[in-house]
Amino acid sequence: MASCQPRFHSEDQSPQPNSSGYPLRVIVDEEIPGPPEEEEDTALGAEDMWTVEILCEVKIKVKRRRVSSVLPEHHDVFNRLLEDPVIKRFLAWDSNLRVSDKYLLSMVIAYFSRAGLFSWQYQRIHFFLALYLANDMEEDNQAPKQAIFSFLYGKNYSQRPLFHKLRFQFIHFMGWKVRVSQEECEEIQAFDPELWVWGRDRALIPEVTEA
Repeated sequence: MASCQPRFHSEDQSPQPNSSGYPLRVIVDEEIPGPPEEEEDTALGAEDMWTVEILCEVKIKVKRRRVSSVLPEHHDVFNRLLEDPVIKRFLAWDSNLRVSDKYLLSMVIAYFSRAGLFSWQYQRIHFFLALYLANDMEEDNQAPKQAIFSFLYGKNYSQRPLFHKLRFQFIHFMGWKVRVSQEECEEIQAFDPELWVWGRDRALIPEVTEA
């Protein structure tokens, strides 16, 4: 009777079929687990592949799961800043959600998690820096975000260069990681799905008036 013990081969050796004649290949890569499919094995390094002899040929693929850097303390900071009177007035003003819909606000939390500041260091200016940057990344119409300056500085235009300097520093603190996926935004919202700002959904507004 043929032995049922599996035998392992490195990729540079030719696997010897057992009595069944069908080798099992176990491949660890970055793809999503799914049904068997044919792919080029040469795309993987020898250290990433093992061949096991058993009854039939199956490819098992494992995806390394992304670990979010967003912590509960970043949500706490965000919730604290929502109580700021200037931020409250700004969100009430943006009733058409041109600058602060739920996805842009989710990006604010993501940016807080990447900037690496202590919780007590985040102030009103950081909320608006993050929101301005989120608009930079996601919005085609850049005009509405200019209202941020009115709420921060009123008619004092001399402060705008300082704002942009701080914005550059904020991006530097984040290690230039400014892209936020929709998946991450939805994970952030799922942490506290009853938070009132997650109701700021553009899909619920019949028509958004452009500035």
